[in-house]
Amino acid sequence: MDSCHFISADPVGYDWFVRRTFKFLMRPTARQAAELTAMLNDHRDLYNSALQERRDAYQMGGVSIRYGDQSAQLTDIRADDADQARWSFSSQQATLRRLDRSFAGFFRRARAGGKPGYPRFKGPGWFDTVEWPKDGDGCRWDSQPDKPSTRVRLRGVGHVKVRQHRPVTGRVKTVSVKREGDRWYVLLSCDDVPARPLPPTGRAVGVDLGVVSLATLSDGRQVGNPRFLARAAGQLAAAQRDLARKKPRSRRRRKAAARLAAGHRKVRRQRLDLAHKTALDLVRGHDFIAVEALNIAAMTRRARAVPDPDDPGRYLPNGQSAKAGLNRSILDAGWGVFLSVLCAKAESAGRTVVEVDARHTSQRCAAGEQVAPGNRVTQAEFRCTACGHAAHADVNAAVNILRAGLARQADAQAA
Repeated sequence: MDSCHFISADPVGYDWFVRRTFKFLMRPTARQAAELTAMLNDHRDLYNSALQERRDAYQMGGVSIRYGDQSAQLTDIRADDADQARWSFSSQQATLRRLDRSFAGFFRRARAGGKPGYPRFKGPGWFDTVEWPKDGDGCRWDSQPDKPSTRVRLRGVGHVKVRQHRPVTGRVKTVSVKREGDRWYVLLSCDDVPARPLPPTGRAVGVDLGVVSLATLSDGRQVGNPRFLARAAGQLAAAQRDLARKKPRSRRRRKAAARLAAGHRKVRRQRLDLAHKTALDLVRGHDFIAVEALNIAAMTRRARAVPDPDDPGRYLPNGQSAKAGLNRSILDAGWGVFLSVLCAKAESAGRTVVEVDARHTSQRCAAGEQVAPGNRVTQAEFRCTACGHAAHADVNAAVNILRAGLARQADAQAA
């Protein structure tokens, strides 16, 4: 979440520009949907073939193949394969760059000593996006605000209707098509999008994220956590059992898989909707927002196994069952989604978002600054063992977060 650090701008008085992505639902005909599916499959074949070439070259001769080597072969591939020749050359280059980024990430993680994660071959359900690096090169966004319908032109597919529910501002940089279940979306990445600064409010707030409440503010307000995944767990479990009973590669199994995926997509949309509404309320009401710098990946990591010194080959209890439940609750709350949305909205509105160290924020007394593990009596109750200050534990933490954020902002301005 480094992008959150000191997002700020002067109050209303001048304009600035940001980069934003607009996502719209496409309305393809049956023929166009079949062509879009064929386009995804052909780009997936190109991705897998390029991955196989890299693996074979290294295993057989110790040779590393780069993006430039594979991009140079596209002309010959398109001449020999009529299916590949139907699609845009630039979109195929973008697919090869996608593979190149996967290898770059693999080597970066390997050098850092982490889990490398060698690039994998993409099955039919694991390759759902095709990108065009430049509007007008194999694709064309045809936005006509004065007409009822908008279209996007894609080479090999044609002009596809788009449900444009809001105006596109800025300059369209890249165009992507994404499949989500039985729906198709077009994503427009735009540069030079004008920001929408809001008038100053003179208010600042600290935000403490949690699993009981999604967010607790330093002024005492709380945003509930609906636990969308937990609420849908029964239906998702039933859909998962139904999927497990179906014959592999059968039509019924595909339908069961689609129902399960639709359930998970609904949970994701609900979580994103709550994040947008909560972030918008914070940005509209405050000039300065302090949040915790959370390492969510580390917080949700599986508990480390504890070998039994008295019985080699066996392990001691490590609380993994309880840790798994906590991990599930953290991920269900969607902290990462909320923080990303908050930072984007604050950038456009000219607000300041500052991340602070989360350590000891729940153990520090907001009145006397004393830090002690015993200060937090229960999940909701805070009582200082030194001065007796009592408050809601999450509100106390949010006050500490706000104080630390203001101090950090003051240090940055003085530097």
